Amino acid sequence: MREMEYKDSGCDAKAFRDTAVLKDTAILRDTAVEVNLTVLKNNMRLIKEMAGGDVSVMAVVKANAYGHGAVGIAPALMEAGADYLAVATLTEALELRQSYPDYPLFILGHTPDRLLMHAVENDITQTVFSFAQAGILNRLAEEKGKKAKVHIKVDTGFHRLGKAPGEDYAEEILKISALENVYTEGIFSHLALAGDEENKRQFEEFMSFVNTLEARGCRFKYKHIADSIALVDYPEYRLNMVRPGALIYGMRGFHKGYLGVEQAMTFYTRISQLHGIPKGEGVSYDFLWKAERDSVIATLPFGYADGYPRNMRGKGYVTIDGIRCPVIGVLCMDQLMADVTDVPGVREGMKVVIYGDGSDNSMTVAEASLLAETNKNDILARISARPPRVYVY
Repeated sequence: MREMEYKDSGCDAKAFRDTAVLKDTAILRDTAVEVNLTVLKNNMRLIKEMAGGDVSVMAVVKANAYGHGAVGIAPALMEAGADYLAVATLTEALELRQSYPDYPLFILGHTPDRLLMHAVENDITQTVFSFAQAGILNRLAEEKGKKAKVHIKVDTGFHRLGKAPGEDYAEEILKISALENVYTEGIFSHLALAGDEENKRQFEEFMSFVNTLEARGCRFKYKHIADSIALVDYPEYRLNMVRPGALIYGMRGFHKGYLGVEQAMTFYTRISQLHGIPKGEGVSYDFLWKAERDSVIATLPFGYADGYPRNMRGKGYVTIDGIRCPVIGVLCMDQLMADVTDVPGVREGMKVVIYGDGSDNSMTVAEASLLAETNKNDILARISARPPRVYVY
């Protein structure tokens, strides 16, 4: 694996240099997140191939691209075939827009009325589910000499955003579609993934509503309901746009189909200090861990403020030269300790793998989610902005 060198591929060169760490000398901390762009691009290409040539891919990069660094990976995803980038919030969209003036950006979540001007000014496509909000967008777009793009959210049972299909909502959407300065580019919903029958009910309800709207004169460039899992497990639900998120980053949440995506992230640190601890000595707060033998303990410069689950005490481990070393004692905000007694030649400054791809006995994100009793997306998204992101090929 080599250090990434900047190559002009049509993206904003300054933004790319600002967000990608190019040399080890530029990394200002021993704890970092390494992202393999070759793996990410290959994952995206596999997704494109599975979706098919007639299906657009809206790559979901919310939550800082599931911890991978949205600004840093955006060019790789676009080069590999993404048609749109989706985020959850206006702030996430503006961060991307500042670096990439021409990328199609979509906000999956709700933007308060008072902030809609920023979406219009920056050509960001917005989720809407009311004529009132669409009317505000229409007025703002008229003032700016623009046309605001929106996708209509339909609630088919998830009960998160959107309104349920019905005559009242149909009338509202028809009014939105008639607004002069609003382009109703798409319509979408979200599966609850509560089982085959429920998924089928949601999909059929969505499509029946879309067909009714189109019969009454509405036209939608994009119709989408499939996320990462549905993309793989339910090909009949792909329509003409899919919204992969976790799948891009190598997280395999599917159950029926298969796609050979791989984890793109390695989370690592280095040993700050070694301590010789005699048998019976305690470590960290409340001495909840005590040495059962004469031990060598390593202090590692990362903690729960970096996104490591605090409930990993007594369950988690890190890997040094292929040897698993248990995380011991109460985890601290900025540091934690590991028992490295069994690592031959252990020394300060040695590389420590927190999450890896499973090779050399490293803990995968999937395994971490099981140990922390959560899901893979949570493990990725909770990795804070504090560790620098390092991009490699």
